Amino acid sequence: MALPTAAELEAARSRPLPDVLPGPGAPFKVLFCGINPGLVSAATGHHFARPGNRFWPVLHESGFTPRLLAPAEQGELTASGLGITNMAARPTARADELTDAELVEGGRILRGLVERAAPTWLAVVGMGAYRTAFGDRGAVVGAQEPTIGSTRIWVLPNPSGLNAHYPKQRLVEEFARLRAAALPS
Repeated sequence: MALPTAAELEAARSRPLPDVLPGPGAPFKVLFCGINPGLVSAATGHHFARPGNRFWPVLHESGFTPRLLAPAEQGELTASGLGITNMAARPTARADELTDAELVEGGRILRGLVERAAPTWLAVVGMGAYRTAFGDRGAVVGAQEPTIGSTRIWVLPNPSGLNAHYPKQRLVEEFARLRAAALPS
């Protein structure tokens, strides 16, 4: 995949990224929720598309997908009952460009989406975003106590390459813990 030009990235700041969701009536096991679209994702129309983002390799290595998917193949997730959304809709170069108010509002909108779509699990990939959006400063990685209707919540570390202090193997292990809970054999 060729990287977008600087002009394409700048134009992507105003381009929302559509959710990837199973169709009505289809099984919906896990909704992965990123913090917000990065500019490469917004420019390409594909979630977790920035080179160096570890989401797709970690999703595969943890057992959620039978093969490594490219961001352009994100639609294939729905056949396995998986989906992707974002906490905040505004594309940015870095998640720290978002305000707390945007994350809180995004959390409110996310709750509505989860109530309508009713996945078994909501997996928020980003501890800080979850803590801010859900007002839970003590949250840790793993299953959370609160639910949204019947949907359970699991917090995962952010797979962004910018979160380099969290090694890839630990990401795989955390995603695999969720997979074991969400897709028992």
